[in-house]
Amino acid sequence: MRKSLLLVAVLGTLATSQVVMAEEAAKAAETAPYTVAYNVGLFSQYIFRGLTQTKEDPALQGGVDFTHSSGFYLGAWGSNISWLKDAGAYDRSSLELDLYGGYSNTIGDITYNVGVLQYYYPGKQAAVGGKDLGLKRAETTEVYGSLAYKWLSAKVSVVASNGAWGYDNADGTYYAEVNANYPIGETGYTVIGHVGRQDFTGKSAGTEGVVKNSVYSYTDYKLGLSKAWSNGVTVGGYYTGTNVDAQAYKGGNDGLNIGKDYLTAFVQKTF
Repeated sequence: MRKSLLLVAVLGTLATSQVVMAEEAAKAAETAPYTVAYNVGLFSQYIFRGLTQTKEDPALQGGVDFTHSSGFYLGAWGSNISWLKDAGAYDRSSLELDLYGGYSNTIGDITYNVGVLQYYYPGKQAAVGGKDLGLKRAETTEVYGSLAYKWLSAKVSVVASNGAWGYDNADGTYYAEVNANYPIGETGYTVIGHVGRQDFTGKSAGTEGVVKNSVYSYTDYKLGLSKAWSNGVTVGGYYTGTNVDAQAYKGGNDGLNIGKDYLTAFVQKTF
């Protein structure tokens, strides 16, 4: 009996210790000066600034964000792609990896955000007769700044690298956008609206000679609806379109215009 009572006392002490440790860990997490958030999503296709990056095939995407209480943040995000291979620019390329960091804070009801973003596209460039097709590597560096008021925001991203998605002498190329994410009361539904302008600078040397990068400039738009739940799951869809030059944005020998009108559906989870 004495041994049984002793065993019960030991087990009780261990259980109490575990509860206390769990509570202390929870308190430490609440008072930590940083947060780490993850996201993963499945999209019927990957649309980037109005252009399909997966030739209308599904895309699996995910990322991680580290945010400090001071306002500084770092993040990484990735998605499968096919556009570089579809266009004949790469023999092998199936991944986009974005690394970014910056600072965000508020002044009254205004949130401002500044940072830098690096696009990586691992893979092997295509060659004709031992010579590159004329496009450089697709890696691109952008600096950006944005202002947001409630559900409305505006953002400008400017290319800081010499090349922009393979086009030469394109530093100064910019993308300006206005975004609206209007919540419908407490329903969890959000109306999505977006208009953007991609403006390319410089000239590129290709297989058909030197071409002004401005032929690749265009305007895009998006309109959609999403539904979010308290467990971090969001589902939705949106319609996108552009006014691209169809000849400039053919996605391969099949003549697919990667900037035509598209309808995309998605499911996403954040945790």
